[in-house]
Amino acid sequence: MGRKLLAGILGGFAFFAWSFVAHMLLPLGEAGVKEMPNDQAVMASMKANLPERGLYLFPGSGLSANASRSERNAAMEQQFQKIATGPSGLLMYHPAREVSFPRMLATELLTNIVQVLLAVLLLAQTSLWSFAARWWFITLAGILAAISTNVSYWNWYGFPTRYMLGYTFTILLGFVFAGLVAAAIVKPGAGMPAAKGASA
Repeated sequence: MGRKLLAGILGGFAFFAWSFVAHMLLPLGEAGVKEMPNDQAVMASMKANLPERGLYLFPGSGLSANASRSERNAAMEQQFQKIATGPSGLLMYHPAREVSFPRMLATELLTNIVQVLLAVLLLAQTSLWSFAARWWFITLAGILAAISTNVSYWNWYGFPTRYMLGYTFTILLGFVFAGLVAAAIVKPGAGMPAAKGASA
């Protein structure tokens, strides 16, 4: 378990280091993201009309909580028409928010470590003997992680294509680097000499 934990931690640090480069030194962190023009007027309107923090989808359907299935289907059709002819979007809103950059960085690092550690634990259940096969296993886990939400947000909520591609690439490459570290440390199947030479 010690080698797996070490692989998760060091792989997580490799993931985090790449994410820092992607967001701070490369344009990937800002791909598809723009600052809102005339944001003071928009924020004044939000303060007046959105008193609670939350994730808001607009245009709204106007449905009540006990709406019937037919009412929901009709509202969905109307909502699609509104989206086709007017403004639409997804808004994460905070009336005010306490922000700590060090805490955010620590949370991100811990998340990266947990992600890689979970992939390492899965890797440890295999009998992949070659370095390339172990690295590819972690990379495949990265592909799964990268597309699991980014493509869905692009598809359903209209996230910019550049944002989706940039963030998908960032996550995927994070697992590529983490996989290099993890594959060098963890050697699944070490106790199964009969399986030696097998690879995927």
